[in-house]
Amino acid sequence: MQAALEDAGLTARVVELPQSTRTAADAAKAIGCEVGQIAKSLIFRGTQSDGAVLIIASGTNRVNASAIASAIGEPIGKAGADFVRDRTGYAIGGVPPIGHPTPIRTFIDEDLLRYETIWAAAGTPNAVFELSPADLPRLTGGTVVRVT
Repeated sequence: MQAALEDAGLTARVVELPQSTRTAADAAKAIGCEVGQIAKSLIFRGTQSDGAVLIIASGTNRVNASAIASAIGEPIGKAGADFVRDRTGYAIGGVPPIGHPTPIRTFIDEDLLRYETIWAAAGTPNAVFELSPADLPRLTGGTVVRVT
């Protein structure tokens, strides 16, 4: 993951924590930040295209699947563990916003932009990195939307 960050031009460093960062609440507690500063990378599955859809949501927000479906023009559903690993290269709970084997259609929660810094998963349930939310659209090619 560190190489993907450097390739993207970020000076961010992957931090391995002794506690799990698998959930937003766990990550915020381990890091010592607000839950809203956790950038959750959630993978959904397009029900018609079978394509992966990445939603990078603030740790306090739940994704409104209908709103995202309207934005992409097809319903979305939950993605199973095998689908997530196949499409991202990572297991659920450690999916980073970048570094996937192929580009993934990405949407970024507008609520993340209210923070100066945010924290995202870095490939394992114990690894995170800090970044500016303003970097997310450039890094991911994602579109900023309301996800709730």
